[in-house]
Amino acid sequence: MKILARLATLVLAFAITLGRAEAASSDGWDALALAGVIAPHAPALAPFQKQRIAHIFDGNLTGAGVGPLTVTATKVLCRTSNVAIDVRSCTLTFGAKTATLTGRLANELFATLVENGITPDGAAGSIYAGLSGLTCTLRPSVIRQASGGGARCTFGSY
Repeated sequence: MKILARLATLVLAFAITLGRAEAASSDGWDALALAGVIAPHAPALAPFQKQRIAHIFDGNLTGAGVGPLTVTATKVLCRTSNVAIDVRSCTLTFGAKTATLTGRLANELFATLVENGITPDGAAGSIYAGLSGLTCTLRPSVIRQASGGGARCTFGSY
């Protein structure tokens, strides 16, 4: 009976841990970076919105505008290798559309995922980092206050 109770407790703890891992968020500098590296590839953003986000990410709040900006992606999956060390790629999914990054841009996105708390995982020479259901909101008026706020991303596990 004690074994069953312990097993039930372990299963419940594992389920709770999985539930927590599914939804995550980041705020501030790392959220701004994630929005900044995803935005140029997001087909739902108009060119002027991409430009506003680029201005914010570059530290130029003069061209950032006032209203909030939202960056979304259905799925992001990056792969690198610890064997074929020149291999780096990321696939960004935006609904039915995808974008593929390689080389330096893929490395930048992979590092930004890690900086946002995504834990890389892999085996047999391939290392993956990914997320799903990304929504990042930038509020230039709050970012201008230089208080560490104004950028927030929410996402799920891949």
